[in-house]
Amino acid sequence: MYTTRTFSDSIFVAATPEEVYAAVSDVTRTGEWSPVCRECWWEQGDGPAVGAVFTGRNDDGTRVWETQSTVIAAEPGVAFGWSVGPGRTNWSYSMRAVDGGTELTETWEWLPVGQEYVINRFPDDAEAQVASRETAARTGIPETLAAIKRVIEAA
Repeated sequence: MYTTRTFSDSIFVAATPEEVYAAVSDVTRTGEWSPVCRECWWEQGDGPAVGAVFTGRNDDGTRVWETQSTVIAAEPGVAFGWSVGPGRTNWSYSMRAVDGGTELTETWEWLPVGQEYVINRFPDDAEAQVASRETAARTGIPETLAAIKRVIEAA
């Protein structure tokens, strides 16, 4: 019934893939660059490892909510990703060495079960809820990437 919605964007960062990974995989720093996620903390596990669980507190200006996520990719200098819900939405960062630094790509995948969850939770406002989440990813990812670049390059 639903198909996965996805969006990704990339940016050049003047740092090594390992330096970029160290920053983006430290979820406790997410509030430094995310336009929505204000803070994260580890619940289980002691850092970025597959299976580790963390909670994020989000605020989009209209509501505040928390999500729990499970790390699904943790390969230093290559990729860091997590599943919200889990199983509703996947977010990931991938790093690729390029001349003078790293190409950092952020990807959002809103899975069918996540869309169904939102539609069932907000049946009277489903269309607007779906549209707002897609818009948030399409505007938030470039904003997040630009902020990560600023933070890493200023270090």
